[in-house]
Formats: sequence, C-alpha cells, structure tokens
Amino acid sequence: MQTRSASLSLGVLALSAAMVTGLPMASATPSTPNPGLPGKNNAITDVPGIRVGQVQSTAGTYLTGTTVVYTPTMSVASVDQSGGAPATKETDLLSPLNSNPGVNAIQLGGSSMYGLDATTGIIRWLEDRKEGVNVGVGVAPIVPAADIFDLGRGGDIKSRTSAPWGYLAADANRAGPVRQGVVGGGTGARSGGLKSGVGTASVYLGDGIYVGAIVIVNSAGSAVDPRDCSLLGASLGIGDEFDGLRIPKRSECHPPKPDSNNLNTTIAVVATNAPLEKAAAQRMSANANDGLARAINPIHTLADGDTVFAVSTGTGTPLRVNDPAASRTLNSVFNAGANTLSRAVTKALLSARSEGTAKSYCDTYPSACKHLENLESWRNAGTAPDVTPKSFRWASSKLALTPIPRPDDKAPGAKSPAANTLGKNRPDSTLLHESAATLDATNRPRNAVAVAGVGLLGLVVAVRRKRNRR
Repeated sequence: MQTRSASLSLGVLALSAAMVTGLPMASATPSTPNPGLPGKNNAITDVPGIRVGQVQSTAGTYLTGTTVVYTPTMSVASVDQSGGAPATKETDLLSPLNSNPGVNAIQLGGSSMYGLDATTGIIRWLEDRKEGVNVGVGVAPIVPAADIFDLGRGGDIKSRTSAPWGYLAADANRAGPVRQGVVGGGTGARSGGLKSGVGTASVYLGDGIYVGAIVIVNSAGSAVDPRDCSLLGASLGIGDEFDGLRIPKRSECHPPKPDSNNLNTTIAVVATNAPLEKAAAQRMSANANDGLARAINPIHTLADGDTVFAVSTGTGTPLRVNDPAASRTLNSVFNAGANTLSRAVTKALLSARSEGTAKSYCDTYPSACKHLENLESWRNAGTAPDVTPKSFRWASSKLALTPIPRPDDKAPGAKSPAANTLGKNRPDSTLLHESAATLDATNRPRNAVAVAGVGLLGLVVAVRRKRNRR
C-alpha cells in the first residue's frame, strides 16, 4: 500500500540522491522547500520563468483544448521526438546544430495536425507584445508545438482548435498553481483505454535549482500495472503528493482494453532554471523520455507521436555536456527531469474525470482514490477558462487587427486608393474574401450606371439615324 510513510521515505531517498550526486544544497526558507521535495505548487511553474495558460471546450461536439508553456524571457530549448506518428511544428529550430537562440513559448495542444494552427494565435499574442527574435523589421516569435490526436472524440472532427484558441491560451498564462486533468490540451486525452488529461509536477534540488514537468498523456500504452492495477509511476512519488493512494481492491482489478482507434501521442515539457547550453537541453529532453517509459507501457509505438521538449530559463554561464566539472549537476537535473515527468504522468491519470465514453482511473478503481488527499486540489488549482462564443469573438477581433501597410499612392506603379482598401486590416483568407465581396458589392452601382449610360447613348444614336433616313 502507498502510505504516508512510504511517500516520506521516497522523499528522503530523493534528498539522499541529490547529496550523493554532489549537487550543492540550500537551506530551507519559508518559500523554499527542502531539497528532494516538490516545489510550492508541485507544478512546472515552480521553475522560475515558467508560466502556463490553458483553454478548452467540452460544449456540444467539442472535446479539445490548448495548453501554452510561456517564458517571458526567451529561453534555451530543445526536443526529443521518439514516437512514430508526431504532429509537430518548428522542432527543427531546436537542434543544437541550428542557430535559433531559444523559444518564447511552447504549445501542447489537441486537434492533431489541425490544432497546429493554434500556434498562429500564440505567435500573434507574442508579436502584439513585441516578444521574439529581433529580425530588424520586427520580431519573429518562436513557438514550437506538438499536438495529440483527439479528433472527433467530442463527436465531430470539425470541432477543433484554431488560431483564436492559441491567442486565448497565451492570454490566460499565469504563474503559480496549474489546473490538471480534463483541461487545456489534455481535454480529449485518453491513455490505454482510460480517460486522461494534463499532469504536472516539480522537485527542488537545492542551491536554488528547480526541475518541473507538464504532460498531456494520450498514450496507446497503459499507465496501469496489469498485475495489480496500480499506476506504474506512483512509486516515484515524493513528499505527500500521493498520500492516501491505494492499490485497488482485487475485485476491481480488470485492466482496461486499449483504445480501438490506435491513434495517440504523449507530449510534454520539462524545465529547469539551471543554465543549460542547447546540447544539454537536448540531452535533458532525451533523458526525460525515459520518464515516460517508467510510467507508460508500451511507449513510443508507431501509433504514438511522443515528443518531449526541454527548457532552461537559467542565466549565467551555461552548463555544457562536454565539461566534466558540470557532469554531476547535469546528471542530477536530467534524472530529476525523468522522475518528475513520471510523476506528472501519474497525476494526469489521477486528476482526470470521466468524460463521454471514456472512464477515468479513479472511477474505474474507486478504492484506489477514495482517500487520495490531493486529488481535488489538483483538479481545481489555477485557472483554465472555457472557450466561449464571446471569448472566441474577442480573440478573433485581436487577430483581425493586422496592420497591412498601404503603398504610397504617388509611387511608380502604385495601385489606386480604391484597390488599397482591400489590404487594410485583413487577418486571413476568410476576411480577405469577405473584403473582396464587399468591394465587389460597392462596385455594383457604378457598373449599373455604366451599363445604363451605354444603353442611353445607343438609343440616341438610333433616333438620329432614323431622322436622317427621312
């Protein structure tokens, strides 16, 4: 049984591990936990410089959403993509071989390849605040993304995220507690036949260093141990996070059957405020994928697009993978990233509520969760606003305010002022077509006058010819 004493023992083991690796220790203060224990919110936002925004909808045929990990200061980042069917965007920028200096935000979203369009809204939100790489004529916000397959799980494949969702999620970013379960990009998530969602966790390593993770678990494999129906990652719990969690009664233990559609993907961000070079960030992301393997079985199948991003918000001299003096600290950070991601996976399964035809872990094994002390706080922490018609219209109006410079009318080859009005404040192809239709409607009276004039002229000519014949 997973009891308080067992959890405390794990916390002591984590503390001992930090000491063995040689990581500098820090004395505890009212705002600083003991090394080896979770941060204040036990969330990725415990890492200084990390904020999270989430929006979703379960209305009508919707069952999807968007999660944004936002770094107000551009941060070093990399990625490890191990699944066989990813839906990703801008991941090549994160290779240590490429020149991109960092990221402004990362999207973890629903709606698969269609949901990648939500990054347009995040980029616009950042551009409105002049955040991004300075390219001389403006900024280029860097927003890599990975999405899960949840298409049609609410009833209609057309009910999916788009650019306004990304804008709303970015605008909803907060530090502090993070809501878990059926929220954000995890709204339509499933894992091994069970309802799943968003999970997050953190650990303090001492010397001011934090490691955090946030994950959307949408796996073909299962997080449930088929031998006793416990969660595979629960043994890695630290502090009191899994206090009251039990192994399910034998009578309840009937492992769920995998989802029949076999289209999945688990996506995550691990973060630290230890300063990392880009290569070290890539190594951190690769090690963190081992955390998925400890909590989900099987993992990285051909039906999964498993993708893990790593972010370093730290400043100062970066820790380098080829520097022997940095290896102890780096190994501590990397191992903590893997363990923290395993814990986040477990919290995602526990936090999820049953939705539609997908039953949650806690509803499937009620005896396991009956005394779980932190469950409701995970489900209700922080904010995660629903996307409503009103908020969607607001975000759409923000996206529509794209100033398109009009050419100088006096310049050689310039278009007429009437033609220039078509390029004013156009957000996308849809409004462009609407503008064209408006422009066409505006021209109709002029065309009618022209036709009438030609007809009248013809009549005058005909009358004159008739008179001449007389």
